[in-house]
Amino acid sequence: MKLKPKITIADHFLEIEDPRIDRTKRHKLIDIMTIAVCAVICGADGWVGIETYGCGKYEWLKTFLELPNGIPSHDAFARVFAQINPQEFQSCFLNWMKSIQKITSGEVVAIDGKTLRSSYDKNSDQSAIQMVSAWATTNKLVLGQVKVDEKSNEITAIPELLKVLELSGCIVTIDAIGCQKEIVKLITQQNADYVIALKKNQGNLYDEVEKLFSSGIATGFEGIVNSTYKTEETEHGRHEIRNYVMLSQMESRLNPDSVWSKFNSVEMVESVRSLDGKTTVEIRYFISSLESNAKQFGNSIRSHWGIENSLHWILDVALREDDCRIRTNNAPQNFAILRHIAINLLDQEKRVKRGIKNKQFLAGLDNNYLARVLALA
Repeated sequence: MKLKPKITIADHFLEIEDPRIDRTKRHKLIDIMTIAVCAVICGADGWVGIETYGCGKYEWLKTFLELPNGIPSHDAFARVFAQINPQEFQSCFLNWMKSIQKITSGEVVAIDGKTLRSSYDKNSDQSAIQMVSAWATTNKLVLGQVKVDEKSNEITAIPELLKVLELSGCIVTIDAIGCQKEIVKLITQQNADYVIALKKNQGNLYDEVEKLFSSGIATGFEGIVNSTYKTEETEHGRHEIRNYVMLSQMESRLNPDSVWSKFNSVEMVESVRSLDGKTTVEIRYFISSLESNAKQFGNSIRSHWGIENSLHWILDVALREDDCRIRTNNAPQNFAILRHIAINLLDQEKRVKRGIKNKQFLAGLDNNYLARVLALA
């Protein structure tokens, strides 16, 4: 008996406008989208791989897709995804995420950028595409993503992403490029907290924070509301001690004109690393809306750093994003969304205790398992 999967994710794709003219429509758009999602979940990393998957799984796919003219060719997949409006695809992705996400109070949402290295095309003078993603660190979900405009940077992309997310009760973490007054305002308007790295490009603010910690250390932070937290780790021959210090009630001292929304605290992280007989010390500063809880601040920072292992590493190693040479029109951005859909669905499937790569392998072998993964949507 064949199991017909509950592919409710397809309901969200119905909102995407078909970019093709009627006389070229040999295949239904929803069939093309669904085959692509299934194939990428199972490890396909390009259009030929998606066609190959479709041909190999034709009988199973036929149990829930119409496929009036069989499986589309790899060229057909390429053409359609190059034409699909990525904003519409992104909107469908976000609507789907809102229907399944279970974001709890205090969830750390890390926002970070990643370059699709092989999307660079010398012949057409196309620079490598950069995507900014929002990652729920506890629930391990991609909440959304936007493409960085070719003539801009993450500073303009982050606000666009924040505007479409639901962040109430979350703690948003961003590296120093996100240390902008407008970005902070957008976060607090959603009733969310923020922890944002501070670097010297902030000029006077950085200098004031640096002097405040220097004088505070000398006086034991006398007269300043403060909180401290310490972690110590030994791994692979590396010993690291991290000292976290949070200074609260900073509004009147560092933000008297209230140009920064809910500027409640500044933080310092001192990292002391010992490896192969050499010791290095690194100090970083942050601004935040949090107060009087250095442990919460420290955990938020550690969660943000984890985006490299929890999302970017998986995209590169398991889904081979950096090797992908898809470059035409909207296709790179749309394929990036396919990868994020695959990661979310595979991460949410908890019964099989395996890594993403082995889950992909199993989904390709076992239609019942893939149906279970898809049913999570």
